[in-house]
Formats: sequence, structure tokens, C-alpha cells
Amino acid sequence: MDDLKFGRRNKRGDWAPDTPIQVAPLLDRFPPRLLAIVKWLPHYFLPWNVMYLALALAYWAWIIPDTEVMKTLDWHWAGWLFLVNAVAVFLFYGAFELRLYVLRHQKNRFKYNGTFPAEQRSEAFMFKRQDIDCIIRTFASGVTIWTAIEVFMLWAYANGYAPWLGIAEHPWILLIVFLLIPVIHELHFFCIHRLIHTPFLYKWVHSVHHNSVNPSPWSSLAMHPVEHLLYFGTAFYHLILPSCPVLMLYQLHVAGFGAIPGHVGFDKVEIGENHAVDSHSYAHYLHHKYFEVNYGDALLPLDRWFGTWHDGSPEGEARMQARYRKRKEKIAAREARKSAG
Repeated sequence: MDDLKFGRRNKRGDWAPDTPIQVAPLLDRFPPRLLAIVKWLPHYFLPWNVMYLALALAYWAWIIPDTEVMKTLDWHWAGWLFLVNAVAVFLFYGAFELRLYVLRHQKNRFKYNGTFPAEQRSEAFMFKRQDIDCIIRTFASGVTIWTAIEVFMLWAYANGYAPWLGIAEHPWILLIVFLLIPVIHELHFFCIHRLIHTPFLYKWVHSVHHNSVNPSPWSSLAMHPVEHLLYFGTAFYHLILPSCPVLMLYQLHVAGFGAIPGHVGFDKVEIGENHAVDSHSYAHYLHHKYFEVNYGDALLPLDRWFGTWHDGSPEGEARMQARYRKRKEKIAAREARKSAG
């Protein structure tokens, strides 16, 4: 495909889309634009969320142990889930890494940052290699904490500590929760993301993830263990939500497997010569590039409400720079008052 039909490339080889990022129409205006929401709904599900739901159903059908087994915390079934999660992450993440970054099937078409991490070594990473560092963090901490929360939640369901609704008795309630799961993820992600950008937590926790200034698939779960705990903690809402284990698994998969699109580094993943799947990752790429914009993923207009929205346009760049100048002026004024005192 010719990526210059969809965007532009600068002298460094970095690609950017021609059109500004659009916030989903759920709450972008009041009153809501119902027709726009109806037209947008297929994008809410396809292709990514349908994939995560299918994985959750497959887990429930073939992977998750019987309820009686899950009533007791045991290393056998916990280890089985860890193994399955590790294999699933290796295959899912690895497929994107292999196609786009090892074989470079698309070369740098639709790639935001024209360079590849393997071309640059950095002291910020173990063994000076981004891919190795990210893989170690993904499996040593990410998959481990993901599995631990999964095991705890399944144990809670099996013992009646979490509300488990049957689909035959409560189909509409479960449908509503199902529809809200990506929204819950967005709200949770935005809140914890703002939290770990506070100076102390950024320095000791979130900076690990931001070492990947030029993110790639394995950057998705390359986090500090504290961030992994906060990130996968999105499943804990199901301790009080009227829900069921399948929807809890879906919530975890939206977080775990859903981290890939935001870090794949390409605006589109080509499928054949004339077709491609949108990653919708430009908003999060700009966050990795500028650090203090786009704390959410544009499903809800949270960044717009809190003044941290960057849509990739020159106007968005100007708003960001104006905000940076105001902050520098405040810091300078504060230092001046300290010196005068």
C-alpha cells in the first residue's frame, strides 16, 4: 500500500496521518449524536474487541478449570493458567513483532517513527536492547501479575465473593456490563495513568515503560511491577459489578492483549496488498513521544476535558506548547519567590 495516500513523512522518515485524531462520539458532545454513535458502533467492536471477547470465550470453554477446582487456591491450576497466558502472549505479541519488526514485512510504511528499535542501542535497557528488556519485563512481571489477578478473581467467583450472574436469568444486565467493559478500561487506564505520571511514581515506576520512546509490540507490557498491578487491577471492579467470569476474563484481555494496538508503532497493519487494519494507536504514540498528552485512548474525551488532548494537528501541537510554557512560567515564578524569600 502507498502510505503517502493516507499521511505524510518528514525528513527523518517519521510518518503521520493527514487527518487529526477523532475522539469516539460517545460523549464528545451534549446532547449525544445518536446517528454518529450508531455509525461508529462497528468500530467499537471490530476488529480488536471481538478478538478479545473470542479469547475470553475460548479460555472459559477450554482453559479455565471447573468451579470446584477453583474453590481452592492451588499451584497446579494457577501454574496451568500462567503457562497458557505466557504462550498466548508469546504467540499474539510475537506475531506482530515477527511480521513488522523482524521480517519488516511493511518496511516503514505507516510507521510513526521511521527507525526500528533494533537499530538503536541504549543504556536505558537491559543488555542495551529494547526488545530483550521488554520481553523480560513482559514475562517476568507482566504475565505473572496478570495470572495472579486472574487466579484470585476466579477463586473469588468460585467461592461466592464476587457477584456471578447467569446469562439465562440476567441477560440484559450482562449485556450492559459487556458493552461497558472497554469504557471501564478507558476510565481505569486514564486514572492510573495520571496517577503514575506524578513525579515520585513517574521516577520510580512509570519511567520504565517510557524508556520505549519508540514503542514496539513488546513495549506493550514492559512495565514496573507496581504499574502491572495497577494496570491489571481493572479486573477488581468485577468484585462489585454484577458480572460473570467470562466478562471478567474479557476485561483482563482488553487490558492484556489490548495493549498491543497502542504500541504496535504502525498506524495500519497491512493484510495483503490492498487491505489494512487500523491500529488507532497514534494518540498513544504521541503520549510516548511527548509524555504529558493523551493519557487515555480517545474512547472518551477525558484528555480534552482535562486539557491534555493532542490530536496530532498543528493546533494540537500549539496547545501543548502553550501549556508547557505556562508550566515553565509557574515554575520560574515559584523559584523567583523562593530566591526573594
